[in-house]
Amino acid sequence: MAKILILYFSRNGTTADMANYIARGVALVDGAEAVLRTVPDVSTVCEKTAESIPAHGALYATLDDLKSCDGLALGSPTHFGNMAAPLKYFIDSTTEIWFSGALSGKPAGVFASTGSMHSGQESTLLSMMLPLLHHGMLILGLPSTEHALRETTTGGTPYGPSHVSMNHSGLSEQERTLCKALGIRLAKAALQLKQLA
Repeated sequence: MAKILILYFSRNGTTADMANYIARGVALVDGAEAVLRTVPDVSTVCEKTAESIPAHGALYATLDDLKSCDGLALGSPTHFGNMAAPLKYFIDSTTEIWFSGALSGKPAGVFASTGSMHSGQESTLLSMMLPLLHHGMLILGLPSTEHALRETTTGGTPYGPSHVSMNHSGLSEQERTLCKALGIRLAKAALQLKQLA
C-alpha cells in the first residue's frame, strides 16, 4: 500500500476542495491511499497553540505523517506570490526529517489557489517546490498529455494544479480534472518506487 499525504493550508475552503480532488485521484489507483492533513493558522501578535484536532476538516499534520508517507502533495493559497505563512511555518519545522532523509527519493507535487489571474499561482507552486527539493523529493508536474491543461481558461499549470477564484464559482471542470491527475500520478509513482526499494 502506498500512502499519499495531501498536506495543505486553506483559509476559505478552495485549497481544501483541491486537496479533496487530489485524494479522489489517489483513490483511483489500486494499492494507494490518500491521507488528508492541514496546518493551523499562525498568530501575528503572539505565540499561538492550536487544539490538536481542528473543529472541522482534516486533522493537523505531524512530523510522523511526513515520515510515514510514500508521496506528498503540498498545497496553499497564494499570498503575494508565495505559499501561505502557516504552511511555511510547518515546513520550517521539518529539519529533523531533512537530517534523517525520510522524504528523500519519494514523489511530490504541489497545488495552489489564487484570487485572480496574474496573482502569482506559478511562483507559489515554485516556492513550495524548493523545500521539497531540499528534502530530496522527486517533483512531479503535469505533462502536456493532460488534455485539461491545454483546455483550461482558469487555473492549471505544468508545475501543478492551480485554481483562479475570480468568479467564486468553485473549481472548474479542468481544475478538478488536473487535481485528480496529480493524485493519480503521485500514487502510481509512489507504488513504482516502493517496488524498486
